Amino acid sequence: MNDMAAAVPLSDPIQADELAQAGSGPAGQSEVTAPGSRRFELLQKNIRRLTGRAIADFDMIRDGDVIMACMSGGADSYTMLDTLRYLQSVAPVKFEIIAVNLDQKQPGFPEHILPEYFERIGVRYRIVEEDTYSIVKDKIAPGKTTCSLCSRLRRGILYRVAKELGATKIALGHHRDDILHTFMLNMFYGGKIKTMPPKLIADDGENVVIRPLAYVREPDIKKYAAAMQFPIIPCNLCGSQPNLQRQAMREMLNEWEKTNPLWIKSMFTAMGNIAPSHMLDRSLFDFTHFTPGPGKEASGDTLFDRDDKVEDGQSVINLL
Repeated sequence: MNDMAAAVPLSDPIQADELAQAGSGPAGQSEVTAPGSRRFELLQKNIRRLTGRAIADFDMIRDGDVIMACMSGGADSYTMLDTLRYLQSVAPVKFEIIAVNLDQKQPGFPEHILPEYFERIGVRYRIVEEDTYSIVKDKIAPGKTTCSLCSRLRRGILYRVAKELGATKIALGHHRDDILHTFMLNMFYGGKIKTMPPKLIADDGENVVIRPLAYVREPDIKKYAAAMQFPIIPCNLCGSQPNLQRQAMREMLNEWEKTNPLWIKSMFTAMGNIAPSHMLDRSLFDFTHFTPGPGKEASGDTLFDRDDKVEDGQSVINLL
């Protein structure tokens, strides 16, 4: 276990079933939104534990790193910053955090909220003002999706700012559900098996992007943000557009989770358990030159051969 994972206290193991009850019904909801309660403590520890594990698994943060935490004003970015600051205080590795918000000049954007929050918690920050809103509205016809152009403009600006600040990593607040939604979008609409990786080289080929909340569920982030009373800022530009493809994926996965929560857990686990020889990508596996031979052990085709189903009460997660 590396230093970041070891920094998160695990003396009080978190029981998934106990935590899952932390929002079930009015009583559970009131408990989880009360800082200092047992359920809040479990929720906070779980988020910190999973963040520490993701950072360790993908080697996201090293000693001496300067982390540019991208702050949108949403629940995800507030939770990411809060958790990174906690890890900064307990981890053996030393790293800096700079909170950065890109003010895209959306009408009605409350410019004072984030600077006041940063000042209150005592974090170093920078507000970048760029009128990408006018560009998007000028280039995209009314009623059309603005997300793609908005994202490209935002990425380019943030990559530039990261270099100006000397940041070694750019931290984004994407969570487990974002990763699953992107996986489904690429499969259904793009014909690719790909998603948001927890760590990657940015589009400019120079910056490194990390997603510390990669293992954290969106519902837990929302509960935590509500409990912490973060000053949430909605995105009026894209949030007002209904029927987006990503929203369709969200609704689909929500329905699946209601039917069987293990399906979603298994899907997420599967992205880290890929067998190239049992897929169809010829660039990842040489289907032409491999040869059979005596003594070679068969593998990969036996999981569901007997009954074509997992035994009752046994999770696919436990078999992977």
